[in-house]
Amino acid sequence: MIFLTSANSINVARWLPQQFYYFFGWKQWKEKGRPPVICVPSGNFGNICAGLLAMQSGLPARHFVAACNANDAVTKYLQTSAFKSQEAIPTLSNAMDVGNPSNFVRILELFSHQFPDLQKVLSSSSCTDEETKTILKSVYQNNHYLLDPHGAVGYLALQQYLQSHPLQKGIVLETAHPVKFYDVVEPIINEVVPVPSSIEYQLRAEKKSTRIEAKPELLKSFLFSLG
Repeated sequence: MIFLTSANSINVARWLPQQFYYFFGWKQWKEKGRPPVICVPSGNFGNICAGLLAMQSGLPARHFVAACNANDAVTKYLQTSAFKSQEAIPTLSNAMDVGNPSNFVRILELFSHQFPDLQKVLSSSSCTDEETKTILKSVYQNNHYLLDPHGAVGYLALQQYLQSHPLQKGIVLETAHPVKFYDVVEPIINEVVPVPSSIEYQLRAEKKSTRIEAKPELLKSFLFSLG
């Protein structure tokens, strides 16, 4: 017998443990008397859902910001209180290209579907691909830190929030190493993204693949054959 489950954020077993990352971030936060604003690049909203759950479990946090790309259904909802799903729009931050995030209903449940209560804790902003490129390049040149496209969206959203809340400080979550998106990042910075030694061996490994027809029953049969 073989047991299979999804590894994406539809599965709560993925994002429930992510709560601990937020507490780990708080442990490193130096201004314990001033809880941070926490900005999370958000696509299917699993990660930020974990953060909001962590807050309800006792995490000190002043506010959460959901950073979105052109897929801004939640951004519009938080501005209007009317949710309307949309077709996913391809962007440079492609892991966030979700037009109808399945975890957002879980966030609504955390706040008992009370929009005013949610709006006090969570806000959101969205940005374009051009803005993503600009902030990624700017942070690299000025701060000597190389963001990936998703982290760039988060950095910009936090920057925008703090501009209107100048007495606050925040944390922005990165989501992946930029080498994962080297084909996007390298043309922006006009440099080769260094490959971490921890994954060099993976790039040298032999690729193995099995071609099957695009039929659900064949996929199911192949997966069960692995057991």
